[in-house]
Amino acid sequence: MQFNYKYGGSSTVTSNAKSTGLSFAPDTLREPTFFVGKLGRHIPFREAISALHDVVVSDLRFKPQDKTAYKEWAAEQEKIWLGEYMADLMKDAPRVNARMKEIKTDLTELGRERSKIMAPFYKSRAEYFQYIYQRDRDAWFVLDPVITVHPDEIFFECFSQDESTYGKLGANYEVFQHISEFECGTTNIDYSAALYNEFQKIRTYKETEFRVDPSGFEIQTQDEDLYKEVKIDLPDSWVRGFLQVSSAMTLPAVTFDLDPADIYNMCLVLRRNKAKKSPRFMRYILKPGAPIEIEFMPWGKRIKCSRSIYKGKESREVKVWGRRRLLILERLIPIARKFRVHLLGTGLPSFYVADLGDMNFTLGLSGWTANDWSRAGNFDLLAPRAKTDNMTKQTVFNGLKENWQETSQSLATRLNLDHATVLGALSAYTQAGRVIYDLDKNVYRVRELTQDPLPMDDLRFANDREALADTLLNNKNVTIQFLVEQLEEEKIKITGSVKDRRKRFNTSLVIDQDERIRAASCTCHFHKQNQLRKGPCEHILATRRRSANI
Repeated sequence: MQFNYKYGGSSTVTSNAKSTGLSFAPDTLREPTFFVGKLGRHIPFREAISALHDVVVSDLRFKPQDKTAYKEWAAEQEKIWLGEYMADLMKDAPRVNARMKEIKTDLTELGRERSKIMAPFYKSRAEYFQYIYQRDRDAWFVLDPVITVHPDEIFFECFSQDESTYGKLGANYEVFQHISEFECGTTNIDYSAALYNEFQKIRTYKETEFRVDPSGFEIQTQDEDLYKEVKIDLPDSWVRGFLQVSSAMTLPAVTFDLDPADIYNMCLVLRRNKAKKSPRFMRYILKPGAPIEIEFMPWGKRIKCSRSIYKGKESREVKVWGRRRLLILERLIPIARKFRVHLLGTGLPSFYVADLGDMNFTLGLSGWTANDWSRAGNFDLLAPRAKTDNMTKQTVFNGLKENWQETSQSLATRLNLDHATVLGALSAYTQAGRVIYDLDKNVYRVRELTQDPLPMDDLRFANDREALADTLLNNKNVTIQFLVEQLEEEKIKITGSVKDRRKRFNTSLVIDQDERIRAASCTCHFHKQNQLRKGPCEHILATRRRSANI
């Protein structure tokens, strides 16, 4: 999927003895979006934007060791080893061994000469690769960060290179001493590795101007060469992963607060220990009214969070993997008031929302580092999917755009629409990249991820299971056996039967009042192996969609 951008120059940081200027170049092909203000909280903003940079460059995928040099050495040694073996078999061993010793000495001397001759080449090659890495380092960033300006705050979003980590930095207008002008909207900003190094020069004694440059939108026919055009070809998995983050945020979760000292202790354990064998999970032990405990495997180390009391009603134990990504939060510890943790379940994504006073930082982690949002986090499948006609969806979107951000219940009341209908419409726009769910404020926000509408026909089915579910429904192979409404828990339990390739599978699922799947089961192999960690199987999906028509 190709994206085209046209920046009005490059983002720059200017610094002198008295002031610092941060100027971000926006995409001029999009609707004018700009912001000009002077920072009031210099150090917290510097640390938060640096943590966001850590998300941008994060890539914890397994990188195999380069064994080229070893293989070259082994090929040379193979001849020697073979000769030594054959010498032992020969009767005239003394003479052969003497000859082998001479040959070995000659080869050693030739090796020294070869190393001496090739040393300048190896040194130059290493310097060249380092030069290429530094020069083209910006190409390592899959997509420039997205910046959105709203009437109440400005926020940045980014996605890691390995597609497993999401970062969002929101700053309300109290962060700024003075705001000159702004225009609400969403745009991409030109970002580079050199920009990060300049961020580190922000100081409290310097006046710092923050600018999403509005001058780039001015018509300059004679200076067209000042613009920088960028074309990025993104994989569908990256785009789909970005869209699924907000859907994951809307799912029911176990929520509790952690003190910054607890996050520090967690990072300390991860820094001092490195797991060399399985299991490598981190277990949250939650008991009502008791301090939260965190166990690190395989070492069996346990942290007792004395300042953080679990206020839930039921005891829970939740395991999470990919814990080393939590080190991104280290820079936020000195400036954070608290961290709110949202755990979707064992092996499922987790979110850490840092309360930075007038700012907030959301770190979203997929279930495992190796599992990106697109492959293992099919959580748009679990989001509300109530049927909503196009006119109603457009009414909901226009209503949300009036205030730019609002809760679903408030929007439903203001528009005089059913809450489930509004949730269905917001879910559709979330999947289309036009709305995002703000986990810090618990509101939906308008955020147009791209200038042009995304090709939703290509992205309609995130995987083969959705396409198979659609086929099962069209062939009328789904039978609903029982539809039981449990009023005391405000949930609906559905039991069904699905015929698939001459086999019949029994399904059951529990849907809450917001039409989200809370529990599900199926007798097929896929569900037995993965449960809901990779999303529902096609039989559960088909059963759910069939029940909506009853």
